[in-house]
Amino acid sequence: MHWFALHGVIRGLASFGARRGDPQGRLISDPAVRSDPGKFADELRASGRIVRGRAAWLTSDHAIAHQLLRSDDFSVTEIGRNLPGPLGWLEQRTGVKGRLHPLLPPSLLSVEPPEHTRYRKTVSSVFTTRAVAALRERVQEAATALIDELDGHSGETVDIVEHYCSQLPVTVIGDIIGVPDHDRPKILEFGELAAPSLDVGLAWPQYLRVEKGLDGFNTWLTEHIGRLRTSPGEDLMSQLIDASDEGTRLNDEELLATAGLVLAAGFETTVNLLGNGIRILLEHPDQLALLLEEPDRWPAAVEEILRLESPVQLSARIARVDTELAGRTVRAGELVVLYLAGANRDPEVFPDPHRFDITRDNSGKHLSFSGGRHFCLGAALARAEGEVGLRTFFERYPHATLAGGGSRRDTRVLRGWATLPITLRQTRPAVRS
Repeated sequence: MHWFALHGVIRGLASFGARRGDPQGRLISDPAVRSDPGKFADELRASGRIVRGRAAWLTSDHAIAHQLLRSDDFSVTEIGRNLPGPLGWLEQRTGVKGRLHPLLPPSLLSVEPPEHTRYRKTVSSVFTTRAVAALRERVQEAATALIDELDGHSGETVDIVEHYCSQLPVTVIGDIIGVPDHDRPKILEFGELAAPSLDVGLAWPQYLRVEKGLDGFNTWLTEHIGRLRTSPGEDLMSQLIDASDEGTRLNDEELLATAGLVLAAGFETTVNLLGNGIRILLEHPDQLALLLEEPDRWPAAVEEILRLESPVQLSARIARVDTELAGRTVRAGELVVLYLAGANRDPEVFPDPHRFDITRDNSGKHLSFSGGRHFCLGAALARAEGEVGLRTFFERYPHATLAGGGSRRDTRVLRGWATLPITLRQTRPAVRS
């Protein structure tokens, strides 16, 4: 019944609406949107700066998205919150009580001040600029070690997501929250299973996999936090357990939610960033050649990858008061879907927006890390992992080539590669005479 209330009805209505051109229905159920977000963004933009869908407003306008991410007149949402009466009642009574979810309080993604202020201040006291800078050295160590392991496959074809893109962030985030080496494969498994938890309209088999992943992750994380309480280490999570905000500590539920979000967000989005980056650079050899000649451009390249292939494709906000947006009235309580993938390709901000150009001077204006008080806490670390991870890979394998189409992850909010076959070459293959 929980699947029916939260996903089944929405899935059916979305499919029906998509066949009739409803943009929200297409966003949920049309595979063409996932395969070509740029085209969908253009179509959405052609209909207006903000468009009314069957159950929500949608926008791919950079200025509107930028405004709403920072506006006190709009708040974050939580999964199931905007369901109409009977469905909302059913979802509330059939969901698993006490289970952590990235889109349910006390997750930072689903709370507003004063709770959000307290949670974020507590986390920020541990994840300081100095702490993140120190982690950069660990990122480099981990990347180099993984590349050294890949040398054993030089000349072969490997799934770079399995062997590198997933391994680097799980190593780094594992260090941050004190995950023992033998438990790190579990993080990979839970991440793969639970990644679609940000989506609505899931198919029944996918819903079952998500539930399994969330249950497993909740059980493991509860036990892990318990171990750190009794035997703290030097990791940042042990420090977070001891951190306090003017004497007000995070309670157990808040601590678990925060730890879970740090782990999930720090892992999932970075896997996608690395996979998207490797793919797009191999598809644009001229840009890769420029990077290899001028390595100082790597930070700008990461920003352009984040802009064009955002690991997080969309967000949403609920109006707290009636608000005028681009001549349209959004009523209090109505949902606005912010299509970040489209805002990042807004021609009013990014000329020739579908072109990948690492020399673009304003790539950093992308909204891939959200904005305002909900700006991603891990943005600096994600940028470091992207820069170090991609540079280290291509410096060792400057002539790697794509070895097939690969497969996209079956998610809509998150965008990344599930598999990406790459032939590893340190030098160009000999030309046959």
